[in-house]
Amino acid sequence: MADTSRIEGIAASLPTPNLDTDQIMPKQFLRGIDKTGLDRGLLYDLRHDADHRLRPDFVLNQPAYQGASIIVAGSNFGCGSSREHAVWGLQQFGIRAVIAPSFGEIFYSNAMNNRLLLVMLPETDVQRIMEDVSDPLTSEVLIDVNSMTVRSRRVEAAFSLSARHRRMFLEGLDVIGATLSLQDEISAFQQQHWQRRPWLHDIAHATRARINASSPAKPSGNR
Repeated sequence: MADTSRIEGIAASLPTPNLDTDQIMPKQFLRGIDKTGLDRGLLYDLRHDADHRLRPDFVLNQPAYQGASIIVAGSNFGCGSSREHAVWGLQQFGIRAVIAPSFGEIFYSNAMNNRLLLVMLPETDVQRIMEDVSDPLTSEVLIDVNSMTVRSRRVEAAFSLSARHRRMFLEGLDVIGATLSLQDEISAFQQQHWQRRPWLHDIAHATRARINASSPAKPSGNR
């Protein structure tokens, strides 16, 4: 079984502050009815020029950063609209974690609930990690959720997560899996709730049945 407590791999630097979800996943890639193919749209206008050709100078297009699994970003990463497609696109592109001084609030919830790990560190630490990964020879970064630490060539820094999010990562759960893991507790609460308030049990069905019973029968046949 894969170790879900550690993310280790090539990290790419995106130092631009306030990189919003419209830039992470442009609107033209939101037309599908499922999640597939969003990797093509990730950071499209940054990765491509006006003629839709890849920009060779953009970090994620450079051979040394192919297969990057971590982004080291500027402050307020993921601000803007609430589109969850930004998270899905990052994951489909192979990104498993983003390190930044701060994140857009809705993006943070979307990411953590989909197991895209977001790590907040002081800006000075983020800047030093960016300097490390700007050299392809020292671009490897390790994020350990067990010890709650990030390590690059010159930096070892501690970060924090809520107990719920840390448990989800250590147990390999998304938000649905985390909810289903509490099924016994949910069922117990449900039974206690009905025992204390039996008049509320299946109230919608009972109300509909009474309305149907009191409604006059509709005439059959053609009029």
